[in-house]
Amino acid sequence: MAQQGPEPLGELLLQICMLNRRRMHALLDEIGLYRGQPHVLRALWDREGLTHSELAHKLQRSAATITNMLKRMEKAGFVERRHDSADERVSHVYLTDAGRAIQDRVQSVWREIEEQSFAGFGDQERGLLQGYLARIRDNLLEREER
Repeated sequence: MAQQGPEPLGELLLQICMLNRRRMHALLDEIGLYRGQPHVLRALWDREGLTHSELAHKLQRSAATITNMLKRMEKAGFVERRHDSADERVSHVYLTDAGRAIQDRVQSVWREIEEQSFAGFGDQERGLLQGYLARIRDNLLEREER
């Protein structure tokens, strides 16, 4: 019987992403957040007042996806949209008190996932892996932009 080689990197990366996403969503469901919403919150924690198109670009999502997500988040009380005084067609997104208050809980979930995922990794290993993953992301983004 022929010995199989190591697992293909792409397949391994896909499995890691799926497991991470499943665990992340289970924990985020407990605090009332849906897919993608924590990323919107993180973008607004960094800088409130972004427009829909700025959020879409920053999060690499379609404008329609962002609009639907914001409607749901607005209904849940995490964000509010305010129309631009210079152009009524443009609205800016701001956090509500609830959107600010959930930050510690979301960051706690992210820390928990990171601790679980990288248990047994030293600082040097984490640094190397972070660099490799950033390069993979950048390679894929570069291809996408062409």
